[in-house]
Amino acid sequence: MSETLRVGIAGLGTVGAAVTRLLSRQADALKARTGRKIIVAGVSARDPAKKRDADLSSVEFFSDPVKLAACDKIDLFVELIGGSEGPARASVETALAHGKAVVTANKALLAAHGLHLTQLAEEKHVALAFEASVAGGIPIVKTLREGLAGNSIVRVYGILNGTCNYILSRMEREELSFEACLSEAQKLGYAEADPTFDIGGFDTAHKLSILTSLAFGTRISAESIDIEGIERVTLADIEAAAELGFRIKLLGVAQRTAEGIEQRVHPTMVSKNSAIAQVMGVLNAVTIDADAVPELTLVGPGAGGEATASAVVADIADIAKGVRTAPFGLPAIQLKELKRTPMRRHEGGYYIRLSVRDVAGAFARIATRMAERKISLESIMQRGRRGAPGDCVDVILITHATSEHLVREALELIFQDGTIVTRAQVIRIERE
Repeated sequence: MSETLRVGIAGLGTVGAAVTRLLSRQADALKARTGRKIIVAGVSARDPAKKRDADLSSVEFFSDPVKLAACDKIDLFVELIGGSEGPARASVETALAHGKAVVTANKALLAAHGLHLTQLAEEKHVALAFEASVAGGIPIVKTLREGLAGNSIVRVYGILNGTCNYILSRMEREELSFEACLSEAQKLGYAEADPTFDIGGFDTAHKLSILTSLAFGTRISAESIDIEGIERVTLADIEAAAELGFRIKLLGVAQRTAEGIEQRVHPTMVSKNSAIAQVMGVLNAVTIDADAVPELTLVGPGAGGEATASAVVADIADIAKGVRTAPFGLPAIQLKELKRTPMRRHEGGYYIRLSVRDVAGAFARIATRMAERKISLESIMQRGRRGAPGDCVDVILITHATSEHLVREALELIFQDGTIVTRAQVIRIERE
């Protein structure tokens, strides 16, 4: 092992620039902690002339990240380009093929090709590290893979997307509509011009697929995740949740069941008294339920240059020290195929909001349809004032534990009866 670790960084956006600054600022401390000098020996970005808040004047520039990945002047390749294909995938595969350790923050790449990249890293006996790929500055990867190695994980769930958490938090605190909060998030740079990837739950799903593999020793299977975004959450839902003692969060949940591993992303009602309910704004949080440690919650910034750079540099430091662990906790050959539990088998409590025609017998028909599917109601609440006969009122149902498919069947029949005027809003309740 040489006295100097030469790092190549592909992608000099917010995170890439922050990584170069952090390596420079903490150079002496990192050398003392790792026993090696860490230098940036090469960088790659689309625009070499762009002004960046980082001194790269003495660093060799590569227009092609794949050439940087293959260059014999670097020992470690840091991929901060993004995307599951194209230059990100090509450069990471090239670096591993050339026997170079890789650090990446790219959850989309890992969700799509994590097993393949792990196999490449094992063949070449080099590290593949990705702490920054999930929950930004929260050290959740190391916690699951190393800190809880002596535990059997039962469930891991969390708030994994700051954009959605910001929107839901503002809706509650300022009584604003979803559309108004999304517009503000875009103005502040928390949401993209096309926010579908965030608000549709897909970003959370990519991160959850990584956590599932780490927690349960399974091969990544992002396509097995049931996904719902927050687009249909209304201020009426936020207000009803508050009255009932809940708060709405977009959660990614992976849980061991008798049938297999349940992976789901959806708006969820959590008790206001729970730790995860206190996480507001753009923060992320992950809760782990294990046998020896029944509940552990980690909270912190899930995005941003400095927070993400902190995780990237932590991986660089580990590699500088010679640390090389199985990327997902087990050798690739030991990672099991994920046995999926379909969402229709999910059991739990449900919040149901119905827009009900205010006519005689409407409530009785709803109750009958629920009873036919053996769905027990914990509470029923009418919100808003009654208008003229035939007008609609919002009715809130809270069920005891039941199956997803039974709820959906009952609601379809209620809709067909003409008792409600629009499809019901259904939000799952996550009990502690």
